[in-house]
Amino acid sequence: MKLIIISNRLPLKIVEKNNIYKVISSPGGLSTGLDSLEMKMEKHWIGWPGMYLDDCKEKEIIDNQLEGQNFHPVYLSPEQIENYYEGYSNSVLWPLCHYFSNYMHYENKYWEAYKEVNNLFCEAALNIIEPGDIVWIQDYQLMLLPKMIRDKVSDISIGYFHHIPFPSYELFRGLPERAEILNGLLGADLVAFHTHSYMRHFISAVYRVLKLDCNLDEIQMDRRVVDVDAFPMGINYDMFHNALLDPDINKNAEELRASFGTGKLILSVDRLDYSKGIMIRLKSFEEFLDNHPEYAGKVSLVMIVAPSRDNVDIYAELKKDIDMKVGAINGKHSTIDWTPVYYFYRAFNFEELAALYHIADIALVTPLRDGMNLVAKEYLATKRNEPGVLILSEMAGASIELSDAIIVNPTDTKEIENAIAQALEMPVNEQLETIASMQEIISTQTVNQWAKDFIEELTDIKSKNDALQQKIVEKMNFDIIKQAYDKAQNRLIILDYDGTLSPFRKEPMQAYPTPDLLKILEELSTYPGNHVVISSGRDKQTLDKWLGHLPIGLAAEHGAFYREEGIWYQTAQKVEWEEEIPNIIKQTVKRTPRSKMEVKDTALVWHYRNVDIWLADLRVTQLINALLNPCARHNLQIMKGNKIVEVKSGDISKGSEAKRLIEKGSYDFIMAIGDDTTDEEMFLALPQDAITIKVGQSSNAALYNLPTQEQTVSFLNKLMEKKRPVTSK
Repeated sequence: MKLIIISNRLPLKIVEKNNIYKVISSPGGLSTGLDSLEMKMEKHWIGWPGMYLDDCKEKEIIDNQLEGQNFHPVYLSPEQIENYYEGYSNSVLWPLCHYFSNYMHYENKYWEAYKEVNNLFCEAALNIIEPGDIVWIQDYQLMLLPKMIRDKVSDISIGYFHHIPFPSYELFRGLPERAEILNGLLGADLVAFHTHSYMRHFISAVYRVLKLDCNLDEIQMDRRVVDVDAFPMGINYDMFHNALLDPDINKNAEELRASFGTGKLILSVDRLDYSKGIMIRLKSFEEFLDNHPEYAGKVSLVMIVAPSRDNVDIYAELKKDIDMKVGAINGKHSTIDWTPVYYFYRAFNFEELAALYHIADIALVTPLRDGMNLVAKEYLATKRNEPGVLILSEMAGASIELSDAIIVNPTDTKEIENAIAQALEMPVNEQLETIASMQEIISTQTVNQWAKDFIEELTDIKSKNDALQQKIVEKMNFDIIKQAYDKAQNRLIILDYDGTLSPFRKEPMQAYPTPDLLKILEELSTYPGNHVVISSGRDKQTLDKWLGHLPIGLAAEHGAFYREEGIWYQTAQKVEWEEEIPNIIKQTVKRTPRSKMEVKDTALVWHYRNVDIWLADLRVTQLINALLNPCARHNLQIMKGNKIVEVKSGDISKGSEAKRLIEKGSYDFIMAIGDDTTDEEMFLALPQDAITIKVGQSSNAALYNLPTQEQTVSFLNKLMEKKRPVTSK
C-alpha cells in the first residue's frame, strides 16, 4: 500500500549549472504536512518538475535522481503550460473561484489542453498505482483527474483537496464545462475544502448542475457515496514559533527593527494578484494618514509583494498601479526622517519573513478572496509571547478560526482605516490575550494535523464504501437470493412502484408501466407459488387503471386500501379535510413554482420534484413546521418521502400492510423491494430472514442494495431464469 500525492508541481527545483542538473528540495506547507504523517506506507509524489526538456538523456539523468526520492515527473511542453496552466487553470478557473469573473479569458484550446494534461497525470499515476493504494489529488489544476483514475482503477481510495475558494452556484453555472468539472471531482471518495462555506457552494453546484441527491455531507453516486468535508489547513507551527530561538534570525530582527526606526510597523505580505486587495489596502492606509495626522512619523507600512505572472497584462497593470500608489503616498506624506510605505517587490525567504513577523506591531491581511491565507497564522505563531494585532479580511478562510482578530470587510476602506486606528490604540494586555487565544487554536490545528485528519477520514470512507459494496446485489448476493427463491414453495414478493419498478418522472402520471414491466409482472405473478403485491403510495384509481388487469395484489396510499381477487378493501377511513391543513399546503404551492398538491382519499401530498433544490429545502422545512400543530391535533402523521411531503393517518403505513400480508399466509420466502423511507417501514416490519432490497441509496433497514432503479426489472428477470415452467408440445 502506498500514499500517492498528485499536484501540479513537485516540491522541488531542478537547477542546471555547467550542463549538470541537480535536484534541490523546495518544501512547502503541503509537503511538510505529508512528511509528518506517521504511516508505514511508502509516499510517492507525482507532478510537473518545473522545466521542459527535449533531450532524452537529460530526462533520464533527472528521472534517476527523482526516482530515488519517490518523485515521478510529468513533463509538460511550453504549449501545454501556456494553455493548461496559464490558460484554463489561471485565466479561467482562478478568476472564477476568486469571484473575478470579469477577468476570465476563455478559449477552446485552453479546455482541450486542460483535459490533455489531466490525462497525462492520469497515465503517470496508473504507472505506479496498485490495488489498495491511497491517492491524494491537490487543487484546481487537476479537477478532472479523480474520475479519470476512478474509471481505470476501482480498488483504491481517492481524495481531492481544493486549496482555493469554491464559487457560489450563480458564478459556477457560467462555466461551460461545469458538469465535466463536477463529475471529475466526484470520482474521489472525499472532496475537501478549507471552510464549510466552500463546501456548501460545491454541494449546491452538484445539486443544481448534476441533479444528484446529497444527504448532509454525502453525495449519493450509483455504487458509492462521496463525502464532502472541510479541513482548515494549518502551518508548521513549531517552525515559526521557535524561529526567534535561532540567533541569526533574532539578530536579523534586531537589525531590521533599528533600520525601520522607532515607529509602529504594519506588515503586509502577498504575492502579486488581483485577489489580494493590495490597492484597496494602500488606499485605506493613505486615508488613515490623511485623517489621522497625529500618527505622522509614528507608523509605517512594510509591504512585501512577491512577483507573480507579471508578464500577463492584468498583473503588469496591477504592479504599475501599486508602484504609482506607493509613490503617491510617500510623495505626499514622507519626511526627511520618515517613510510611510516601505515597498519590496521580491520574495523573502523564511529567515527574513520570520524576523519581520516578529518585529511587526500589526499584520494587515485583507485579501478580497482567499482559500485560507497562512500569512495570518505564520504571523501569530512567530510572535511567541510578544504583543501584536492581526487585522484580517472576513473573505479569508482563516477568519473562520481566527475570530479574535480584528475582522474587516476588505472592500471597505473606512472600516480598514478604523481597524488600523483600533489596532494602534489596543492595550498591550488585550493584544497578548488575543494573540495567546489564537495561538492555542493554530498550535493544535497544524498542517500535520490537517494531513492526518484528511487521511483518516479518507480511510473511513473507504471502509464505508466497502461495506456498501457488500450489500449490492451482484453475483455472490444474487446467488444467495436465487437459491432461496428456487428452493421455496410459497413466496411473498412485495414491490414498491415509483422509483422501484418505474423511474420518477417530472409528471407523476407519466410514470405508467411499460410493456416490458407489465410482461415481467405477469410472468412473476403467474409462476406457481408466487404471491406478488404492489405496495405503493399512489391512489387506488391509478393502480387499478395501470395494473388492475394483472393477477397481483395491490396496496394503495401506503396500505389505506388493498385489493385482493379484484376487490378493494379499506383499512382507514376517508378523511374529510378541514380547511386548515389543505390551505397550508396550497399556500406553499402558491409560493413554490413547479410544485403541486395531490389530494388522495386518506392523504394530502405536496410534490416538489421539479422545484429548485435550495428553494425546495427551504419550503420543506417551512411546510413541516407549519403542519406540526394542526397534524398533532388531528392525530395525523407528516411523512417526508422522495421529493414529497405527505400528511396521512398515523395508523397506516407500508409496514402495517406488510404485517397484514404475512398474517394472511404462510411463506417460506419473503422479499420486499423499495426505494423510499416509506419502504424502510416495510423492511423493518418483515421477519429477519426476509430478503429486503433498497433501490438507490443504501439503507441500514435493508439487507441488500440495487444502486439504480433500472436494475430492478433486470434483477426480477434474472431471478426467474431457468425456473419458468416448461410447456409440453
